[in-house]
Amino acid sequence: MSIKVTFLGTGTSQGVPLIACACDVCTSEDVRNKRLRSSVLIETAKTRIVIDSGPDFRQQLLREKINRLDAVLFTHEHKDHIAGLDEVKAFNFLNKMRMPVFASQRVQQALKREFHYIFANEKYPGIPEVDLYDVENETFSIGDLVIEPINVMHYKLPVKAYRVRDFAYVTDANFISEAEKQKLRNLNVLVLNSLRKEAHISHFKFDEAVALVKELKPRKAYFTHISHQLGLHTEVNAELPSNIELAFDGLQLIV
Repeated sequence: MSIKVTFLGTGTSQGVPLIACACDVCTSEDVRNKRLRSSVLIETAKTRIVIDSGPDFRQQLLREKINRLDAVLFTHEHKDHIAGLDEVKAFNFLNKMRMPVFASQRVQQALKREFHYIFANEKYPGIPEVDLYDVENETFSIGDLVIEPINVMHYKLPVKAYRVRDFAYVTDANFISEAEKQKLRNLNVLVLNSLRKEAHISHFKFDEAVALVKELKPRKAYFTHISHQLGLHTEVNAELPSNIELAFDGLQLIV
């Protein structure tokens, strides 16, 4: 059974274009160089989930005309990945349900700090209604999707990547242990962060991401969490091996 994947956003924490930047990428008219903060939608005929809800979440939901959502998964607690959580209140109303939110205990604590009003004992009318579920190391199910967490490192910060059937999504990482890499074998599609060509303290750079794809040997790979420093979409795509492409906002895959 296949899954449909939609890239809601493929940009780094500042998005592309950056505010007040006049570089070739930020001023490009190619829509593939216009990147909202990274997030992905995964769906079957029965189940629809998103991984991360950043500051552009409302815009992404409207663009893709999403009228139902069954759960939100979080990779980690940085603001560009959690800032849009408040938007799930639309689904509380439309779908008449509390929103299941899956995250590690550390990320849950960050959500309670950032969105204290959601978790307050005395709740203001109209706030989002969510139920928190722990993500540790065991597989779990949401509807007809079985999800396997994968532990990666974002410099010193633990981050959860996720495998859903033969698709895996790895964002905000620059180290994956040998044991965790085994969970990324035999994939049809691997999505991997590739920030820029220069070295970065907490993200895979371009050459490192290419090397990791060659090591893991997925049938196809797409790079995401891309900064303006990586270069123009068309030019960078031309440098990649035939089984790797840059993702772009709105790109849809059947996996």
